Amino acid sequence: MEENLIALGVILLLLVVVLVKTAVVVPQRSEFVVERLGKYRTTISAGFHILIPFLDKVAYRRNLKEEPIDIPAQTCITADNVTLEVDGILYLQVVDAKMTAYGIEDYRYAASQLAQTSLRSAIGKITLDSTFEARETLNGQVVLALDEAATNWGVKVLRYEIKDIKPPRTVLEAMEKQMKAEREKRAEIARSEGEKQATLNRAEGDRGEAIFLSEGEKIKRINEAEGRAMEILKVAEATAEGIRRVAEAISGPGGRDAANLEVAKQYLTEFGKLAKTNNTMIIPGNLSDLSSMVAAAMTTLEHFKQGSAGEKEPVEFRAVS
Repeated sequence: MEENLIALGVILLLLVVVLVKTAVVVPQRSEFVVERLGKYRTTISAGFHILIPFLDKVAYRRNLKEEPIDIPAQTCITADNVTLEVDGILYLQVVDAKMTAYGIEDYRYAASQLAQTSLRSAIGKITLDSTFEARETLNGQVVLALDEAATNWGVKVLRYEIKDIKPPRTVLEAMEKQMKAEREKRAEIARSEGEKQATLNRAEGDRGEAIFLSEGEKIKRINEAEGRAMEILKVAEATAEGIRRVAEAISGPGGRDAANLEVAKQYLTEFGKLAKTNNTMIIPGNLSDLSSMVAAAMTTLEHFKQGSAGEKEPVEFRAVS
């Protein structure tokens, strides 16, 4: 009985071993490289597969997902002989499981080493100031160099990213001083530009104010001149109208007698004024004759007005008998 149980156990163990060696389940986004008697036989993809026990075996398992590989920090020297500590991260993807198994011993290690050497070569071509600005260029150069070499490895290099760049402490202090000086320079330039603009604005304002004042003064003088001209014109028109009406009144019935009376009154008034001055007057000898007096007054007034209008010397009159 015991011998039967032992035999049954051995048979079950053999079945388990055969099942393990025969049935293979490949996960999604994975590929297995199968060898038969040490020689490549096939590459199986996701799903359930049956192998020949003791002849076929899964030699390599490859993940087809995108795989990040950390690139340790390394020392790089720039074109201006500055030492930098640079680290990064590399993203790979297996595209051919067979090539990764037989094309290279360890594609991860090879990609990491090639990324470091490519980065050192790229940084050695640029200066320190350009290093921080040329990250995208450096990343592209590393990817290009890796992708060209990884073609024979069955690997696709997707991208490379520089994580950190660490210059020496002395260089950091110099860079901080340089940045501080640059900021102060920009601030001084901005301040001077502001003062320049303010001066220009004030000058422009003064110029505009002077122009407006001169324009206002010009308009004022034009208006005053036009007002004076209008005043003179109105006075002349009123004088002309008065003279016209006086002429019409004199030419009417009794107008001349009224004019003679007014002239006589004006004569007596002007005579009274002239008597107070040093002027010498000659009047008609026969003052009892009113007509002669009026005629003399008319003549005297006419000469007086002509003398005033022409600004001539006072006229000396002599008595007429």
